[in-house]
Amino acid sequence: MRAGLPTPLFLLLASMGVQGIVRAADVGSLPEHLADTGLYESGSTSRLQADVLQFSPQYPLWSDGATKHRWIKLPPGTSIDAAQPDAWDFPRGTKLWKEFSLGDRVETRYIERGLDGIWRYASYVWNAEGTDAVLAPAGGIRDLPVPGKRYAIPAQDDCRACHEGAPVPVLGFSALQLSPDRDRQAPHADADAAKPLENLRTLAARGLLTRLPPELLANPPRIPAKNSTERAALGYLHGNCGHCHNDDGPLAVLEMSMAQRVGAKTPADSVIRSLAGITSQFRIPGGASRVAPGHPEASVVALRMRSREPREQMPPLGTSEVDIEAMSLIGKWIEGLSLQQ
Repeated sequence: MRAGLPTPLFLLLASMGVQGIVRAADVGSLPEHLADTGLYESGSTSRLQADVLQFSPQYPLWSDGATKHRWIKLPPGTSIDAAQPDAWDFPRGTKLWKEFSLGDRVETRYIERGLDGIWRYASYVWNAEGTDAVLAPAGGIRDLPVPGKRYAIPAQDDCRACHEGAPVPVLGFSALQLSPDRDRQAPHADADAAKPLENLRTLAARGLLTRLPPELLANPPRIPAKNSTERAALGYLHGNCGHCHNDDGPLAVLEMSMAQRVGAKTPADSVIRSLAGITSQFRIPGGASRVAPGHPEASVVALRMRSREPREQMPPLGTSEVDIEAMSLIGKWIEGLSLQQ
């Protein structure tokens, strides 16, 4: 169990000097307890409801080494409209959960699309006994006492900052992320083949994914790349950076896209073109180009991924530890770029 995590949650918040505990009514009528969101069978915190489906993106977001499990639930009789392959339309009433564990469960993040069409975000914090998870304040928790770790619960505005920079607020559940043609070199990907994970074909077969272009079922999407290292590196950038750095969101003005599109008529190397040899607007010691082919030590993208200085680090939210495995992959890819020009 996690030592030092009081239960119930309000005792923790009070000890941290957090005033005005936010209840469900203050955050858009979200349930105060995770058990009331529809994830588990009644009276259980482990047995999933029968209509809850488990999935795992092939390019997961780095979360300081936390183990994660992810689920989705659609309202009965509904399906996801995938006519736009890069911007799926989720039915109203859709619910998704992502559980974070560091030995024991720490939090479960939750998003739902209300009947009004608005997406809502919440985090539920588990007690030390693992018997209940309670709605966190809308402002998040800056420093949750987890042994050996700095751990923060995101504010709802933090959730919006990441999720709403993409064409659809649902991240990690898309044509590329659920492709049956999975990238075996992707860092931190779920390697447990025994799990009943959903993919494009199983969702389509269930009737839960409709109007997906037939060619994406016949030939599942994969990132076009010159070699396996490049494919994995571009996939990592897509999963960790592309939800903000894309051609559709607020950062489109930077003309630096790391998002992979399966339905767009764009050159296969468009992501590399927006990075390699392009002068960075962000100044950081040692770096001038976004990506300097052959020189990861002079590439601003790599330098910012390695930094945990608040004004420099990328991603700016959700991590306080450097992803060493990914840094090795990105460095190897950048070193090889000079050989491919």
